[in-house]
Amino acid sequence: MDKKRTAEKIISNAGGIAKTSEFVSAGLSNFDVANLCNDGYIERIRHGYYQLAEKKDIKEEQILASLLPEGIICVESALFYYRYSDFAPRQWSIAVPRTFSRTRLKFDTLPMKIYYIQNSQFEIGKTESNFNGVKLTVYDRERTICDCFKYRTKLDNELFNKALNAYVADDKKNLSNLSKYAKEMRVYSKLMNVMEVLLNG
Repeated sequence: MDKKRTAEKIISNAGGIAKTSEFVSAGLSNFDVANLCNDGYIERIRHGYYQLAEKKDIKEEQILASLLPEGIICVESALFYYRYSDFAPRQWSIAVPRTFSRTRLKFDTLPMKIYYIQNSQFEIGKTESNFNGVKLTVYDRERTICDCFKYRTKLDNELFNKALNAYVADDKKNLSNLSKYAKEMRVYSKLMNVMEVLLNG
């Protein structure tokens, strides 16, 4: 099999984005990968990650899953996902640990708003869900509502109020988890002052 077909198969099997190590495992050298780039057959989208040059239709979700598997969808993007917001964000809101390498976040293929989370709170409410056919990590409903209080100054009033009202009306809400997370994230008193009014009408 020629090198172009090999590269195409590797990238296809990897969901549209392949790592250098995947080419090497399949028998292509770093030199082969460089030549395929120079020939315009594949293109580098970030250091060590490649896609087929003519494939401009790779979903943003796939890019996110491939380039930033440690990231967790949060705040504005999570609100939109749970339909707590009608506003489709122009960029992905992604949580990473505070100690995460800044250089790993440098790629131009995806507009992102990064939230740096202290390690002790990073895993709270972490779950997996399907985004446009791609499995991604996202904070659950309760963590997302706690984040609304944690990042209150970054959210406009309309988005904040709509999100809380939508959560209160959601049959899938879990108030015991909401209380538990709020205590762990130190937003309990702020959250309860508002939520008790909404929940009790």
